[in-house]
Amino acid sequence: MGKRIKMIWDFRGENGALTAKHHEKHLAEYAESENLEETITGTQSYSPTHHAAFMVVNEGMVASLREILKPHRGQIYEE
Repeated sequence: MGKRIKMIWDFRGENGALTAKHHEKHLAEYAESENLEETITGTQSYSPTHHAAFMVVNEGMVASLREILKPHRGQIYEE
């Protein structure tokens, strides 16, 4: 398997955790509807007021998905 990229959407504030979880649900639904293989979705908490939803995809998919899904940032995914 080649390099994998973690696309990240940040949510801040007291409702950040709920918003991140809701966004992750939509990311998972999108991945399923588009038959994206080897995709991982989830949420992550950085602090009580900073949370994120993420989608891990193969590097070759990043350019097209970035245009459609508009992530806030990305990083190389390491398991």
